[in-house]
Formats: sequence, structure tokens, C-alpha cells
Amino acid sequence: MRDDELSSASKMNSSVKESLLDRMRNAHQSSEKNRMARSERDVPAPVRRRQASFEDLPEYKQVQTQRAASEQLGIDNPFYRAHQTAAGATTIIDGRELINFASYDYLGLNRHPHVLSRAKDAISNFGISASASRLVAGERPMHAELEKRIAAFYGVEAAVCFVSGYLTNVAAISCLMGPKDLVVHDEFIHNSALAGIKLSGATRRLFKHNDPGDLEHVLRTVAGDYRRILVVVEGVYSMDGDIANIPAILKLKAEYGFWLMVDEAHSLGILGESGRGTSEYFGFAPDEVDIWMGTLSKTTSSCGGYIAGSAALAEVLKSSAGGFVYSVGLAPALTASAIASLDILESEPARVARLRKNGALFLKLAQEAGLDVGLSAGFSVVPVLVGDSLRAVQLSNDLLAAGVNALPIIHPAVPEGMARLRFFITSDHTEEQIALTVTLTAEKLNQLAARNFGLGSIDMQQMMKMLAAG
Repeated sequence: MRDDELSSASKMNSSVKESLLDRMRNAHQSSEKNRMARSERDVPAPVRRRQASFEDLPEYKQVQTQRAASEQLGIDNPFYRAHQTAAGATTIIDGRELINFASYDYLGLNRHPHVLSRAKDAISNFGISASASRLVAGERPMHAELEKRIAAFYGVEAAVCFVSGYLTNVAAISCLMGPKDLVVHDEFIHNSALAGIKLSGATRRLFKHNDPGDLEHVLRTVAGDYRRILVVVEGVYSMDGDIANIPAILKLKAEYGFWLMVDEAHSLGILGESGRGTSEYFGFAPDEVDIWMGTLSKTTSSCGGYIAGSAALAEVLKSSAGGFVYSVGLAPALTASAIASLDILESEPARVARLRKNGALFLKLAQEAGLDVGLSAGFSVVPVLVGDSLRAVQLSNDLLAAGVNALPIIHPAVPEGMARLRFFITSDHTEEQIALTVTLTAEKLNQLAARNFGLGSIDMQQMMKMLAAG
């Protein structure tokens, strides 16, 4: 082709490109232009402003204050401890083997040969990443297989998997609910549900923890004012280890007509004789709950989350939930690991029984030792309430020195005065490990109390000087 023909073709391509861009702008920006026109009416003259630095943010100052308090008392940071092996009932940190109560591996499947084999096969056949959203090019046969297995395990029509447990709550709630709707949730619901509610624009109301009577009061007060109503609870509450009173909530559901969403992150593989969760534990039909939510990172030794329920619910989420449509598909190895974990959960119910036995033992020994276990029912999560955040942090460090890894939960994750160590129980813990851990926890906590160690022992003037100097 001659130079003049190339130039002509180039101009034509440029013209076509500009025409396409114009059509795209017209299609997508008409509403934006209207919005801008409205916002520009009677706008005052611009005011020169100073953008705050990140160092000026109150969130940063809070971190600095906590750090200064820790330094004054000589407390090491207990967070971001690096594990040098696959963590289960034991782990290795800084070259030391420790009894571990800080990992979600409830049924001890993270190093199970069947799980590892399925993951390796998936990597060999499909590589590391799905490489695209499932909607366009990221779909793999195992994605559908996992969703069918989850749905069958729950006894419902369908399931949808997401790449993150946190994202699952955010995406599902924000997809199903909107500004004309109402979400009512337990006051101790997980932060991911709160984020989803905020993103949805729905009105938010809370009810007292695990109190169906207070839930009914809220529903009776506001139920007639909204298009859709969603009630959100957890099966086993992640901070306190108690179980939601689902049967009482189902009675309210029949009367007030709301969707019920149950977060099973700490219930799947834990509650019920075969680990099928809240419905098996209480003995009601799974389809009485509209939305089953859970994570793949705990019992199923993978990563991600799922929603299970009706086929229509799954279709809505697959077509409209931004966290599904615009996110890469779950990695093949993680998908295969979750399927393999379900294989073991179904074929080895003795693991569920061992977990139940271990949780009950930990709870019993802790109560006998005078430890405050709060509301825990003694299944997957048993907290030891300490109260003072700094005391909880130091207790964690003292236990680490004694050979036990258990992490503190402090303000703002829980209210100040409600700090605790949270112990995750697994089927692989031995009775000896549990007994030793409870004994050490009681011993170290009593020593800290005798020293009056905590926030009350801080020299505030000295801490303020440290902050100013920093």
C-alpha cells in the first residue's frame, strides 16, 4: 500500500475511533452532565483548601497512641507474627514449635493429603489463576462443581462462590438491598456485613445480641415502611462463640415476612452431627433460611466465600453482584481444595465429633479455672475475656513465651473493657494441649492482675511526651 493510501486509511481509522468514543460518551455521560449541571447552580467562588496529610488523620494518631502506650509498658506487638509452617493445632514461629489456637483450621484439613493432591492437580491442569472474571473467561469446570457441592451439602437449590469471605457479605447485601430497604442485624454482626449494608444505602437497625424479643420490637416498629427487609445473624458468633437462636427468629420471619441471612463462617463443619451447620443443629429445613452465607477459609481449608439458597438468588447474584461480576474467578487450586475438604467432611464425620469434644473440654476447664469465657457455647470459638486491652496484649505475649500462640482482640474490634483472647479450637488439638493452655492462661492472667498491669498503670504525661517527641 502506498504512503498516501496508508495516510488515508489512518485518517479513516481515527475518524471511526472518534465516532465510537463520541457514542460511548453520549451513552454513559448524559446523566453525569445533568448531575454536574445541577451541582454547578449557584456555586460560590472556589476556596483554596489544604489537603490533610495521612499523618494528621485521627486514625493514624490513634495507632500512634496505642504504640506509645505499648512502648511505655514494654509490650511487644502481638500481631503479624510470621508462621514458618502450615499452622494447625501446632505451628512454628521464630523457630519455636508452639501450641496454636490462632488458626481457623477447625477440622485439621490444611495439610490433609487429599486436599494437597487436589490442589496440585488443579495447578498442573489450570495454573495458578483463573485469570479473568468467571463471566467472561475465568470459568473453570471446578467452579460449578464446588457450587453444586455446597448447595447439596446445605440441601438447597444453588450456590455462588466469591473470591473473599469479606467480599461475599459486601457484594451480596449491597446487591440485594437498596435505599428503599431495611437491614436489621445483631449488634455483634461481622464488620463485612456492616460494610455491605453501608454500600447498599439501606436503612440500618440493630437489635440486642441474640435477643429475638428485641428483634421483634424493631420489626414491629418499622416493618411497614420499607420495600424489602433483611435480617442478618451469625450461626456461631465469631467474637463470642455463642449460637444464634434461629428457631425463634424463624417464628418472627413467618409473622413479619423478611429475608433471613445466616453467616455460617464459624458454623459449617462445626454444628450438627455431620457438620452441616445451624439447620442440622436445630433440626429445621434448610430452605427456611433465605440466604446461607459462609467462608471457605476455615473448615474447607481454602479461601473465599459462598452464598447458598434458591436458584433465583444465585442467578441474581451471578448477574448483578459487583463482587462476582467484576472479580476474578476463584483460583483453581483454592476451588479444588474446598471441594476436597467437603469430600473429607462428608466421609469422616469423626472429625466433627472430635472438634465438638475438644471445644466442650476447653470450655469446661476454662470455667473450672475461673476464666471468663463470656457467652461461648464451646464449639469452634472460645474467648477468654480480659477486659483491659493492654492486659490482653501482654497476656498473649506471655503465653507466646510459654509456648502457646493465641491472639488478642482489642478495641476497636470490641468495645474498650471487653478485650479478650480468642481461642480457635480444632479437631487435632490433644487433651494435653488444651489442659496445659488453660492452666497457663489462668496462671499468666492472674499474675498480670496481681501487678495491676494495664491501662490504669500508664503514666499519661509520660505517654504524651513520647507522642510529642515522635
